[in-house]
Amino acid sequence: MINQVMKNSVEEIVRTRRSANNFNSEVKISKKEIGEMFEIAKFAPSAYNLQHANYVVVDELELKLQVKEAAYRQHKVGTASAAILVLGDMEAYTDAERIYDGMYRLGMMDELQFRQTIDFIYAAYQNPEFCKEEAIRNASLSAMQFMLIAKSKGWDTCPMIGFDPQQLRTLLNIPDRYHIVMMMTIGKEKTNHPRPRGYRKPIGEFVHFGAFSS
Repeated sequence: MINQVMKNSVEEIVRTRRSANNFNSEVKISKKEIGEMFEIAKFAPSAYNLQHANYVVVDELELKLQVKEAAYRQHKVGTASAAILVLGDMEAYTDAERIYDGMYRLGMMDELQFRQTIDFIYAAYQNPEFCKEEAIRNASLSAMQFMLIAKSKGWDTCPMIGFDPQQLRTLLNIPDRYHIVMMMTIGKEKTNHPRPRGYRKPIGEFVHFGAFSS
């Protein structure tokens, strides 16, 4: 019974989550509530458990309006309760020792396993292009999880790529090791003029069981 309730709840969240474009500017969100959402979002999958995703939360009005300028003055950025930059750490592998140290100290891996794991991770991340791709992949997984969590708590979100990344990097003093993956706006959507959901392909158009037909 519990599993069925959970299944229905997850399905409802996925089906009802929409990209919001018109927020109620009067609604504020507390750092405590955003923090609680990130406490759950941190369990998103990440390669080698390196947890590549980093976030910059902009909820102060003056700074948010500057972010809006960098986002080509999009209305939703100014009216959202917060604008959140999603970053992917291209040097996440350098934190491997600290992440795996607890498992080593608890005896979950011996010294040889620990060293082999760290060496394998470092070897995998020697290609800068791979580091960037991994940063994008893993941060995107985390961001999607955050948006679903936000919806479950009654908040609306919208993922965005319409912004000047260099302008945001300068404005928010973002170090070069972080790739700016996307922006998310979060708030309470005005529902007086709801947009109909757009066309969604039937699964036969995008799901392939086995190899593609020749």
